[in-house]
Amino acid sequence: MKRPVQALLLALTGIGLLHTALFTDIYLRYVKAGLRPLLIASGVVLLLLGLAAAATRRPAREDTGHAHGHDTAGDAHGHDTAGDAHGHDHSGTPRIAWLLFLPALSLLLHAPPALGAYTAARSNDKPVAVQKGFAPLPATSPLPLTLTDFTKRVQQDRSRAVRNRVVRLTGFVTPAGEDGGWYLTRIIFSCCAADSQTVKVRVYGSEAPPADTWLAVTGTWHPRGTLGTRTAEAALDVRDARPVAPPVNAYTDDLPLTPS
Repeated sequence: MKRPVQALLLALTGIGLLHTALFTDIYLRYVKAGLRPLLIASGVVLLLLGLAAAATRRPAREDTGHAHGHDTAGDAHGHDTAGDAHGHDHSGTPRIAWLLFLPALSLLLHAPPALGAYTAARSNDKPVAVQKGFAPLPATSPLPLTLTDFTKRVQQDRSRAVRNRVVRLTGFVTPAGEDGGWYLTRIIFSCCAADSQTVKVRVYGSEAPPADTWLAVTGTWHPRGTLGTRTAEAALDVRDARPVAPPVNAYTDDLPLTPS
């Protein structure tokens, strides 16, 4: 790839990173919020490298041969073997190299969509950490819980505090498969999109809404298995499901949003 093209590619990638990290929230589709400073620093470095490459030119190639002599870099007739018989340079940019501009331009013009139901249906569920003790639940009704906290209460809380409690959970819809059921889902980043995992709660008592719809779902634990043990299913009998706006940072398992 020729130097001007390399410089342009570096500069575009740097500008794209800076645009994404400084002026939009799109970077949250790829990495955790805490990595934003590193993205900004990477964008600055790439932009500076691109500008430096553009400002630096290769020196012209010197002709060390003579009119009737032999060039050690050429053939027996003094022709330069780096080119053809007329001295033409064929070291142009391969066509496939231009595809490298697509990800750089996508950061500026059209960012890839956020991860959603398609990814969640094909990824591993996030293991729920063991919690030894649980604080008493507040008397609020409905009780807002994260999907992770609800799962812990269902499968680990020996006091069975969530029995008959009306809770409110928030996430997006993931179809459960051929049986027509669905899950309320969150995708969680440990570091970036490459290590994303899901936490899901099965929802009963309602037809599956369109995939990727964000909902605040109110209901009670669906009795299946022994509450407070690993045999219990993290599931909800729905009483109400209302659409909500997707959160700015959709890749955390935060407390439910207020229904719109």
